[in-house]
Amino acid sequence: MMKWVKRLALGAVSLIVLLLAVVYGVSEARMRKTYDIAGMSLNITTDPAQIERGRHLATAVSKCADCHGEDLGGKVFIDAQPMGKLIASNLTRGKGGVAARYTDQQLEAAIRHGVGPGGRGLLFMPSQEFQYLSDEDVAAIIAYLRTVPAVDRELPASKVGPLGRALMVAGQLPLLPAEMIDHRAASRTAPPAGPTREYGQYLVRVGGCVGCHGENLGGLPGHGPGEPAATNLTPAGPIGSWTEADFVKAMRTGVRPDGSKISDFMPWKSVGMSTDDELRALWLYLRSVPRVASKS
Repeated sequence: MMKWVKRLALGAVSLIVLLLAVVYGVSEARMRKTYDIAGMSLNITTDPAQIERGRHLATAVSKCADCHGEDLGGKVFIDAQPMGKLIASNLTRGKGGVAARYTDQQLEAAIRHGVGPGGRGLLFMPSQEFQYLSDEDVAAIIAYLRTVPAVDRELPASKVGPLGRALMVAGQLPLLPAEMIDHRAASRTAPPAGPTREYGQYLVRVGGCVGCHGENLGGLPGHGPGEPAATNLTPAGPIGSWTEADFVKAMRTGVRPDGSKISDFMPWKSVGMSTDDELRALWLYLRSVPRVASKS
């Protein structure tokens, strides 16, 4: 009897080792894949108006600081073993920063294609959403990054643990946004900025809302340990009973109409820096999307 138990245990261990080897091999091949992306030449200037537009986009719309830190000097933004340890790059021109090493074209490729200078896909860079940024807005963001005060901060490379690799192979963790992008896409444009449904749709698409709340904005589970589920943003969700004033106040204060606080996993502080017109545009779009029943 003990002999059979030992054989079964050995067989189970061997199977686990084999599965781990397959997961590692498949995930490593995907992470080492290179993309031939040269990056697009854009009209990047030193015009103060363009730089200010880029600052606003980077803080309130694309929310770069939420991952890269208030000074954009980079930080550890996920450290959850055995999931992995993900590092957001230093975006400044200081020691260890990418602004001093990347050309404008390479920055465009990183932002909209999720691809680094060596051609490899960047881990967890939300380029699947940033790919929709207009040429004008990407140029403004790059112009702004060129002016950010230098931060000397050298950071280690991101590392994906066994659980992160397994979830990636299973299609449950989008670690490589470059795999989800049509790299053949040409120039991008945006609707005129203003308090319109169309501009609200653009802000939702490039602002990271879809990545957390889902393509239909009906809500998704949290990405990692401790992260709460993202709320249903359609009219069938909690905000369906809100007024526009409720929405604006919630985004500006982090407090819902019922007095409860919004989790800091939701970047309401960044959204709250949006202009009045942008918040109205977001509201108009969210009120217009199809209703999606909330998951119990």
